Amino acid sequence: MKPEPFEIRVSDDTLDDLRRRIESMRWPVELGNEDWNYGFNGEYLKSLAETWAHDYDWRRIEKEINRFDHYRVKIDDVPVHFIREPGVGPRPIPLIISHGWPSTFWDMEKIIRPLADPGAHGGDPDDAFEVIVPSLPGFIFSSPLPRAGIDSVVTADLWQQLMTEVLGFERYAASGGDWGSRVTAELGHKYAPSLYGIHTLGATPLDLFNGERWWDITHRLVPDTIPADRRREILQGLTHVISHVAVQTVEPQTLAYAMHDSPVGQLAWIAQRWRDWGHTRGDIESVFPREQILTTAMLYWISESFVTSVRYYGEAVRHPWRPAHDRTPRVEAPTGITFLGGENPPGVTTETRVDAFLATSAAGDYNLHYLNAHDFGGHFGYYENPEACIEDIRATFRGLR
Repeated sequence: MKPEPFEIRVSDDTLDDLRRRIESMRWPVELGNEDWNYGFNGEYLKSLAETWAHDYDWRRIEKEINRFDHYRVKIDDVPVHFIREPGVGPRPIPLIISHGWPSTFWDMEKIIRPLADPGAHGGDPDDAFEVIVPSLPGFIFSSPLPRAGIDSVVTADLWQQLMTEVLGFERYAASGGDWGSRVTAELGHKYAPSLYGIHTLGATPLDLFNGERWWDITHRLVPDTIPADRRREILQGLTHVISHVAVQTVEPQTLAYAMHDSPVGQLAWIAQRWRDWGHTRGDIESVFPREQILTTAMLYWISESFVTSVRYYGEAVRHPWRPAHDRTPRVEAPTGITFLGGENPPGVTTETRVDAFLATSAAGDYNLHYLNAHDFGGHFGYYENPEACIEDIRATFRGLR
């Protein structure tokens, strides 16, 4: 298993076909949706689509992406794409950073080089990492998948092989957000002896999709035991995180037929999450520049990986999580967690966020080593608040090297 250098090169035919599809979009009627109450706003979507077709410069972005060193390797017949950035310092340790959905490896563009070469970015060279940023299996250039059944547990097994067998590291560090948080926690659960420790954005339960109502994660996030008024408040906020879970766990393939054929439809489905989950307060471009939104959609489109990326949800419920051991805490690797203000539960402030987490049963799942909370940032924290993520990753592993 030898990684081969990889360069992103999208054909002109692919770009021409994309433009044609956008220009021939059959737009649906939109009634009373000025406030986005029924879903993604059509006027704004038309503006995004117009930019994508005529003003978005993919060739420039392609060059920027290719300024990093990319590789691909097959592990158990699964294609794995990753960026590798050598560390600059007296003793860099390897760090694998995993994204989620609908994110990509490109979310980490702002943090890769500061983590690898802290001395050149206002930090201490002693905090240097050799940074590995893969695409999750079935996402972007870690595709096409050879078989069904590849979930976050299988991904953790693949990452362990990538880091220890393919790249030859005896020990390594790991960080992740969204699905990447779950993969990283699984590494800390199953492969703790191979890890210096782990760092996650928020805390994603390993058994989140276990249970009889697996299509509705509110059953785990809003227990019946909490007071009714607080329950109503939390449920209202969760309306933004249930539609994709229900569809992508139950019928990911049905959804994919439309999204695989329509770039505008795929753009709306993905960008809705960026607006709702980021710390945007409803103004998506206040946090995510239009170019970043379109680059994310572009990476899914050119790799034809939307279908296998949303299958990740379906695989989670078809293969319920089972512990690899019965020891406590479940996640034995020393753990650092970053909390960002845009994801604070109702009634919880940045100042009270850590204590609020420590009061939950979820805190007992981790060998907690470092906790920190920041005012700004939402679900896409590596992109939204890179400074906080860099700070907390360095702090997490400073005493674990």
